[in-house]
Amino acid sequence: MERSRTSGLAIASLVCGICGLVLPWVGFILSVLAIVFGGVAISQTRKDPSLGGRGMAIAGLVCGIVDIAFWLILIMWIGIFAFWA
Repeated sequence: MERSRTSGLAIASLVCGICGLVLPWVGFILSVLAIVFGGVAISQTRKDPSLGGRGMAIAGLVCGIVDIAFWLILIMWIGIFAFWA
């Protein structure tokens, strides 16, 4: 039985997604990278059955999307408070 290798982009997606949630000063950039890396890694794992890491890619993608949503909500709140101030 051949051991499957893990996609480096899946690992990068997960790391960027988690760091994007934890590090607010670079969170937006890391979240965008997590989404891009996750999408490419999912595509790679779909094409190559011997390539693992699909779960990590999905987790990184979800973390990136959640963090982008957080940033959008934060920007909307700041805009609302700036308008009413």
